[in-house]
Amino acid sequence: MLGWALIFAVLAVVAGYLGFIGLAGVAATIAKVLFVVFLVLLVAGFVVRAIRGQSVI
Repeated sequence: MLGWALIFAVLAVVAGYLGFIGLAGVAATIAKVLFVVFLVLLVAGFVVRAIRGQSVI
C-alpha cells in the first residue's frame, strides 16, 4: 500500500513538471488517499497486536 502511494506521488510530481496539471492532481489525490489508508491499517494492526498481547514492534 505504501509502495503504491509512493508511485502515485512520483507520478504526480513528474506529471506536474511536464505540465499535465489534471493528471498530477488526480495522482496526488490517489497518493494521499492510499497513504491515509496505509496509516489507518498500520495503526489498526498495532492495536490488534497489542490487544492480543503480541509484540507491537
